[in-house]
Amino acid sequence: MADWLDVAPADTLQPGSLRVVDIKDAMVAVFNVGGTFYAVEDICTHDGGILSGGRVSDDCITCPRHGARFSLVTGEALSPPAYEPIHVFPVRIEQGMLQVRDDRWD
Repeated sequence: MADWLDVAPADTLQPGSLRVVDIKDAMVAVFNVGGTFYAVEDICTHDGGILSGGRVSDDCITCPRHGARFSLVTGEALSPPAYEPIHVFPVRIEQGMLQVRDDRWD
């Protein structure tokens, strides 16, 4: 099982903001949506572009390149041109520190 990795103090990532971190060569976008934290791999499954520049609405992100939508909760592709899900990483707050874990190989 992978270790939890620090992203930032949780109170520094305000609602509506995001932080992109490199976790074992995977770029992970961590979002604060209305006080709830989500972490997803920062790659659109349609064409490999980054997602972090996209519009976040409720618990979904829209790819800025071609408009594919993904759930930040499940990773599910919600609209074409993407059909494959994105990876969602576990998130927690431990002693005030926002942390993520790379569970892709568990």
